[in-house]
Amino acid sequence: MDPLRFVRLLALCACLWPTCTRGSESDCCEGDVLLLLDASGSVKSYEFSRLQRFLSELLQPFLLGRGQVRVALVQVGTEPRLEFGLDTYDTQSGLQEAMLGMEQLCGDTNTEQALRLVQSLLSNDSQPEAPPRVLLWLTDGVGPGAVDGPMAALRRMGVSVLALSTGSGNYQLLRRVVTPPIERHLYFVDIDDISFIAEDLREAITELIRAERLQVRDLRSSSAVLQWRPVLSGGLGNYGLHYKPDPSDGTAASISIGPGSKLTLPGDLSWAELINLQPDTSYTAWLVPENNIRYMKTLSVSFRTLPERFGPATVMVSDSGPDGLRVSWSPVQPEQVQQYRVEYGEIPIGPVRNVTLPSYQSSALLTQLLPDTEYLITVTALHSSGHQRAMSVRGCTLEVLPPLADLKLTPVGRGSVQVDWRGQGAGLLGYWVSWKREDQPSSRSSSLFLPPHSRSTRLTELGRGGRVCVSPVYRSARGEGLCCTAHA
Repeated sequence: MDPLRFVRLLALCACLWPTCTRGSESDCCEGDVLLLLDASGSVKSYEFSRLQRFLSELLQPFLLGRGQVRVALVQVGTEPRLEFGLDTYDTQSGLQEAMLGMEQLCGDTNTEQALRLVQSLLSNDSQPEAPPRVLLWLTDGVGPGAVDGPMAALRRMGVSVLALSTGSGNYQLLRRVVTPPIERHLYFVDIDDISFIAEDLREAITELIRAERLQVRDLRSSSAVLQWRPVLSGGLGNYGLHYKPDPSDGTAASISIGPGSKLTLPGDLSWAELINLQPDTSYTAWLVPENNIRYMKTLSVSFRTLPERFGPATVMVSDSGPDGLRVSWSPVQPEQVQQYRVEYGEIPIGPVRNVTLPSYQSSALLTQLLPDTEYLITVTALHSSGHQRAMSVRGCTLEVLPPLADLKLTPVGRGSVQVDWRGQGAGLLGYWVSWKREDQPSSRSSSLFLPPHSRSTRLTELGRGGRVCVSPVYRSARGEGLCCTAHA
């Protein structure tokens, strides 16, 4: 049989390789998909639009972003162009809009330079650990150029190469550059039939970037949450989750492994919480997928629980005044904590004072502080084992707000009154004057704000028994004022 027809037949048939189900496909993968799209002049505009729709359909099921699937696309033309990078889109809506809105580059088929651009993109990637990577090359097979060297360089970088040709192409060249198995990674198809291979190609990509890792989430002193991506197709079968202290850890020698060292979990579960673990201890856990269809590899992870610490988890400041603050903390643990030490000093620099308190106390009033000053306050729990845990918070005392010194009302005519006062203090912003007619209960109070140099004002139509109040206004608050009643 002609090799070209043989490969086309394999591409169009349904493959029985295991892959994610449609329901879980979006959350089964973690890796980079690099699209090398032939946009040269030999690709007709109709063919280019079909390729756009095909890529849209191909990538639609995947979740995007770091820790999921990242997608980049390079158009091949005379001067190849990076259409978007790996971290450009983390939502399907953004990716789909960019994919379907591309304008064809046209020009010559400079595939070699486009592959150099892909190499540069991967070399400059900021991820600390390279995920699985797949390059999908879409070409019409016309004049691809000398691509063997750049493709080999990408494979040495750990990139799996897949190819899809919509023309007669160069079978021997494509066969050389594609990552085995050839029957899974090389596709020939007419442009009008391209949608028929979307599912097969997606399955091939999924197999290469399937995330089969056991990860530790929410690690604490006595518990840990283990998370994995579903690997049992359709949730069929069970997981056996085993865990035990690491024998090489000295602290594990005295720990007895009880019946809780193995859990049997349903196949549709993707996480489990391990409880009653020992603090500051190394553990090994392994997840065994169990079904009757095929062998699946065991996933494992090692982790160390956090040391057990006793002491304040939250510290807060309240009851602020010009010369004092109250600091409170929680939780209170008198069984584990011997005593608390509270240290406080002015910011940025100042003498540090401290007070020691019994283990049952949860707050302290700090006095003889400077007004309008920021303090750094540290609460330290002293544990019976000698361990300590400290937490700090900032608190600010209020500025001193001198009250109004004097207020006098003098009648100056029918219903009018002269208001005089005396005030003082640094940071004075002005005076707040308010008044209300007492002979008319339904009347509303009136007010006005006067600048700091003001010492008097005249109020008209105050009426008999009108009440006037004047308060100094400072930078942080209103000071204590005085009120007087006007008499005829």
